[in-house]
Amino acid sequence: MQLPGADLPPGARLRFTKGHGTQNDFVLIDDRAAELDLTPELVRALTDRRAGIGADGVIRVVPTAAIPEGAAILAAEPTATWFMDYRNGDGSVAEMCGNGVRVFGAFLERIGLARIPVPRGDDADDGDVTTGLLVGTRAGVRRIRREPSGWYAVDMGPWALTGGPGAAIDGADAEVTVAGLDVPRPGLSVDVGNPHTVLALADETELAAADLSRAPVVRPVPAGGSNVELVVPLGEETDEAGSVVGRLRMRVHERGVGETRSCGTGACAAALAVRTWAGAGAPDVWLVEVPGGTVRVSVLDSGHVELAGPAELVAEGEIDLVALLGR
Repeated sequence: MQLPGADLPPGARLRFTKGHGTQNDFVLIDDRAAELDLTPELVRALTDRRAGIGADGVIRVVPTAAIPEGAAILAAEPTATWFMDYRNGDGSVAEMCGNGVRVFGAFLERIGLARIPVPRGDDADDGDVTTGLLVGTRAGVRRIRREPSGWYAVDMGPWALTGGPGAAIDGADAEVTVAGLDVPRPGLSVDVGNPHTVLALADETELAAADLSRAPVVRPVPAGGSNVELVVPLGEETDEAGSVVGRLRMRVHERGVGETRSCGTGACAAALAVRTWAGAGAPDVWLVEVPGGTVRVSVLDSGHVELAGPAELVAEGEIDLVALLGR
């Protein structure tokens, strides 16, 4: 069933689930048999907010062994049997999506392909709550675990400042022009499995004034484009456990999508940039406020970064492909 083809049979339908992580929303498709031809045309039609289902992107569940990238993933982690095939709303292929991988984990549980135990703090058999669930992505293997609060936490892998130590010292390695802001601003490039450029604003008035209906212009121009995060640091606070955590507010323009209510990898990049600017002694844990809610970013001793937040599955249904694609 290689759908959609040029000639769709009458009544051709596709089952879907709709989900979101802090209102970064996705159409999820169970393609465990690896039968669906997920074309850019189909992705654009599904994510259309007026003529389709509406979403920031499409996530397809497919066996890791069924895709070209799968051999390397399975060689490194043979248990990463399911792959998150993620596409931006414009149909382009993306390396990763931090909110999406949490929703992907919840979807795997919903359709019975995985179980992610929740630690209960007693001697009951919770399963392997430390290992969690390993899944494949184009940015490598990602580990998903559950927290007692119901949040999903994902080890997002290693991170790096694209400009290296010099960028850390200078605090910037790019210049970003944003509509609605008076002058170009310095930006710091951060790689979290996909590219980001983060710029700090003076206050929330500037944050509100930015026009992200148009893509910011980043110079030097990144070869594969860049997501752009606008951040306002909000200082530090002490949590219930007595630990110091940082807090910041963020808006984001995602390449291939536009402004979204949240971006998981963008939240990681924003926290890492603000932590870099803060210097020695800055917190390792940051609460990142996005228009769609709040996520938690933690810098791990392993050199990795972890993202935690909610994942909600809100609807299931079928869509008429002939009507959707106008065939």
